Amino acid sequence: MANKQNNRNRNNDENMTVEEAGRKGGEATSNNHVREFYEEIGRKGGEATSQNHDREFYEEIGRKGGEATSKNHDRDFYEEIGSKGGEARSKQRNNKNN
Repeated sequence: MANKQNNRNRNNDENMTVEEAGRKGGEATSNNHVREFYEEIGRKGGEATSQNHDREFYEEIGRKGGEATSKNHDRDFYEEIGSKGGEARSKQRNNKNN
């Protein structure tokens, strides 16, 4: 019970939990901003991350992501994304030649 009380926002008369306040804040932000806003903050975050990390950092997160993906997907998944990638590349080449 004490732990639950610590998660309450004491400045709010409704005794809203931190999780509830975060959800409401996220919804309000989402309602007040367009896609470009999120693209811009994502770009800025990516630039800041790239300035603070080296190649090994990206290799490590890529490796971890690949391992997680391989645990969650089977051969059919890889065949499907490979096929889609091949089709996309073929369309790019055809558009270049036209």
